[in-house]
Amino acid sequence: MLDPRDADELPGELDPALREEVAHTTAHAIVHQARDAEDPEVVGRLVHLVETEGLDVVAALWADAPPNSLPGALWRLYVLREWVRRDPQTVTLRYRLGVDVAPVHEAIAGVPRPPEPQDLLELADAVLSGVFAGDLAVALERAASFCRILATGAAFDADAREVADPDGALRTTRGASSLQRTAEELEHAATLWRADRLD
Repeated sequence: MLDPRDADELPGELDPALREEVAHTTAHAIVHQARDAEDPEVVGRLVHLVETEGLDVVAALWADAPPNSLPGALWRLYVLREWVRRDPQTVTLRYRLGVDVAPVHEAIAGVPRPPEPQDLLELADAVLSGVFAGDLAVALERAASFCRILATGAAFDADAREVADPDGALRTTRGASSLQRTAEELEHAATLWRADRLD
């Protein structure tokens, strides 16, 4: 058994204030240094951060950050890209189901028609590249439009499943709602970036 005094000395969970500070510091350092460097190799490494470091490492940095912050926006973009990378068939199906109902969002997202899985992977990479080497607000808006199209497609997919697979339809409906919320959060982050208030 540990002596109670020794137990008190063991490191515990990271202090929430320190965790938030680490999230903001790392997000700002990564984004601003990449933008200052203007090096395509650096941008490429950052786009593929999840493949090299793992989603859990990125989650540890930014998953708890609020959506109206730079680390929160980055977390949402990386998760979206990872979903496209891991399940391109589902994402393509949902995009195809939703795109005809959202022509404005289709134009903003900028995916060729009809989209193939590779087109959506390229969009996800282009959005993240835009964060580090382009107009960050535009990158966030493209991702938001992409999420809105996917949310619409997921809603249609849920309707089609309702009779044969009610549980799957419920999960898909919840996924559509989550995508819609993510789109709103990314749009808000873009507005904050333009106002120089995305901290």
